[in-house]
Amino acid sequence: MRYPQGGGLTPERQVFRERIRMEAAERFAAGASNAEVAKDLRVSVRSVQRWRRAWQDVGAEGLRSAGLELVL
Repeated sequence: MRYPQGGGLTPERQVFRERIRMEAAERFAAGASNAEVAKDLRVSVRSVQRWRRAWQDVGAEGLRSAGLELVL
């Protein structure tokens, strides 16, 4: 089953997830390893690897939620 824009998350949950990714970007800039970021933010190493690749390619903007229009 495919999810609608936002992966089926509520707007509040989308904001929360984006904040986690922005925290990861700050840690990448500080030189933290993928394993450290994953452990501290309680996410999978695979997610952190994807986020780091997007951060390296585009910067923090690459980690923003594509479907998030409302910023709380």
